[in-house]
Amino acid sequence: MSEEIHRPNKDERTTLPIEKGFPIERVNEIAAKEGRAKMHYRPIYTMHKWWARRLGCVFRTICLYALLDNPEKVTVHEPGENGSLSDFGAGANDIQELLDTVDIADPDALWELYPKDVRIEDKKILDPFMGGGTSLVEASRFGVESVGYDLNPVAWFVTKKELEAGQTNVAELEAAFEQVKEDVAEEILDYYKTPCPNGGHDADVMYNFWVKELDCVDCGHTVPLFKDYRVAKGRYEHSEQYNVLCPDCESVVRVDDWQSESTCSECAHEFVPKEGNVNGSKYACPDCGAKYAITDAIGEQGGFDLRLYALEYYCPTCDDHGREKSAVKGYKRAENADIELFEQAREEWESSPELHEYVPNEAIPPGHMVSERNPVFDHGYEKWSDMFTIRQLLALAKLLRSIGNIKNKNAQEFLILAASESLRYTNSMVSYNTSHNKIGDFFRNNSFAPPMYPVENNVWGSVWGSGTFSAMFEMILDGVRYAHSPTERYVEDDNNAETPPFSQPIGENATIHRGDMRRIDAEDEYDAVITDPPYYDNIIYSEVADYFYVWQKILLEGEYEGFDQEKTPRAESIVTNPFLGKTSEDFESELHESFSVVHRALKDDGVLAFTYHHSDSDSWGELLESLCDVGFEVTATYPISADINKFISGEAVEFDIIIIARPADERDPISWNSLRRNIYRTAKKTRKRLEENRDLSRGDIGVVEMGRCFHEYSKHHGEVERAGEMMSAKEVVDEIYGVIQDGSDIGEIDVFLDLLEDTDPGYNDLNKLCRGTNATPERMEDMRLYRMDDGFALGTWDDERRIAYIQNRVENDEELTDLDKAQFLRYRWEHGKSVSGYLSEWDVTDDLRELCEGLADATGDNTYRNILESRLSDY
Repeated sequence: MSEEIHRPNKDERTTLPIEKGFPIERVNEIAAKEGRAKMHYRPIYTMHKWWARRLGCVFRTICLYALLDNPEKVTVHEPGENGSLSDFGAGANDIQELLDTVDIADPDALWELYPKDVRIEDKKILDPFMGGGTSLVEASRFGVESVGYDLNPVAWFVTKKELEAGQTNVAELEAAFEQVKEDVAEEILDYYKTPCPNGGHDADVMYNFWVKELDCVDCGHTVPLFKDYRVAKGRYEHSEQYNVLCPDCESVVRVDDWQSESTCSECAHEFVPKEGNVNGSKYACPDCGAKYAITDAIGEQGGFDLRLYALEYYCPTCDDHGREKSAVKGYKRAENADIELFEQAREEWESSPELHEYVPNEAIPPGHMVSERNPVFDHGYEKWSDMFTIRQLLALAKLLRSIGNIKNKNAQEFLILAASESLRYTNSMVSYNTSHNKIGDFFRNNSFAPPMYPVENNVWGSVWGSGTFSAMFEMILDGVRYAHSPTERYVEDDNNAETPPFSQPIGENATIHRGDMRRIDAEDEYDAVITDPPYYDNIIYSEVADYFYVWQKILLEGEYEGFDQEKTPRAESIVTNPFLGKTSEDFESELHESFSVVHRALKDDGVLAFTYHHSDSDSWGELLESLCDVGFEVTATYPISADINKFISGEAVEFDIIIIARPADERDPISWNSLRRNIYRTAKKTRKRLEENRDLSRGDIGVVEMGRCFHEYSKHHGEVERAGEMMSAKEVVDEIYGVIQDGSDIGEIDVFLDLLEDTDPGYNDLNKLCRGTNATPERMEDMRLYRMDDGFALGTWDDERRIAYIQNRVENDEELTDLDKAQFLRYRWEHGKSVSGYLSEWDVTDDLRELCEGLADATGDNTYRNILESRLSDY
């Protein structure tokens, strides 16, 4: 049952544009592009990794459609070059007209303001699960007061710097970088040099290629763990070839086809590059042919060896001399000079204990992601520092020590952010993308997956290469510049367009807190809660965020609360965690508690708008139950850019949906049959309007239908009775899925029941109820469900013409509807005639039982409830 709700009547509150319609088509046009090129659309979000970050265009549109309700509090300007503003000319009346025009069939009126510099007064929003801060960043661009919470210190720090970017002095930030560059760049880069294969000088190392090696357990032969011998695809004039490693002389040579037999151009060895020593989780010794599980061998041998076998280089000298591109940038085998350089780095590291305090010495804490999903311990990793080469640890320690000497605290923190972000690529847990000639991303699969032949990034970075500290700093600069004068990209007349810079910077009037949102004590304070809540079976952010956390806390410990632990919070996180024994039931309970806090924090006429990752009807039922239990009603749902074309097929499909909910009134009791008819009509009406007016896929339409049906249910949550029992939200969601997926329609029986519930039905009511259904007045008249000879009268069980119609069908063995059966049984029972024979002959289906329940509810005649019971059928 729902909690007691003390809210004003919802008829008194303003219906928000987002409840009336949402420009799905317009948003998806942008989302498809922004998702592929965030650095061009919103570089503020590429300053540092956070998981499952929602697109800025989605949250900007949510803000626009959820926060605009009072034209007197809205000002609109054309974005102006260099921040100057020219009057857009939209007064309160014009804005009110836009608000009034928004509709489910045509929501685009307000979209006119999407590329405008819109300011909204007297609004305060909350994001209790701010994560990477997208909602706060986008809301701050409207000038509203924004407050955010997150339990994870990494999320808090990332969002903090995003919101501070718009108030950061770019010159001071660049000066801080130059100070660090002058201090350590040359020292670091000296360890990333290699003899240029063109002779006489050194080239810059972009990447060092390593392979793990084990001893064969049978013969002791060294086994390099190569799945195949590809190094990289050919480039430039050799783009049709492949760079491969010869397993005999260990030269890097080019071949035409890495999957076919090839001949080494250096030693004439014949081999098939595709055939390495690893197949799945086992190796095969190239000497004796013995096969063995890799992780078993690692455990027995106390770890593995790493061998440097190749490098990718860039030579600025050759570039200056105009050499061909493949000579300027290419691949080469590792030479003695390269191995000796690494040993020099090892010697300096071992003789510099003062640097060791700038790398994490914590043990990797056990958990679901590292112990079960990808068991890194089985691969020999014990400490976070084990995920890096000695040379990387030396370079990163020097880098962090230098950053720690920066006096400008804000600039220092942005440099920490750049160093932290570079760790996605600077470690020995990434491999090389041989098809696209670039380094991989540690979190490309959002998990810890140790590679067999890792690639070592140049920590500082040369002219070429990605993921380096200097490259990440450039991304920080792009984000800061964007935050000062953000622009908006959109689609106009099928062409991409970009606005001039807005004068409203990012981050003004925003406050964030690190902590459990369940401790928020606000009451009746926020106009909107705009968020992206946790998903019960998704990534365990606390565990993957530890990778960044242990590095960030080296300089942040003692500066901010939360950076003094060995790991980020676990038990407090609202997520299922099999390793900690946190179940889906725990998640449901904690999510329920969270929505209670949100409900209390919202103003009486506030709105909750959030994105949710759909998986199946069970998760939707849990969500709807939690929302309704704490006093919300769902007023709309909308799909956002995702693959949802299979929605109506009933298959398990995952996609993102925007949920809109408002504080609910007290719920009215209703029978399931009555609610079902309301749901049918709502779905049918919604579908018809969308199909006639919108260019949406069937899946998209299904999601919008679902929201409208959820709204119908939300008004009666905890008060929906079927067969004498209250239905749960999960049960109703299953039924709603059936309505949407099967395209169920309303027929004559549904219309008849609606008429029964009316105190004084007439033909006009009949005509109205038949619209948009499969029922027609003519067909219902043929079925004797009403007559007009002496005024409008319904064909009830005691109507002679209706019973004669049914009797005739029974005698002639014609097909009977459930309504025919129910009324016929009711008539016979009333006249003391046996019903048992018919009950034994007919199928007493769930549909027939539900219909009898509906007839009893509609008429107050409880005989319908009892007539199917065995004790009566034996009369």
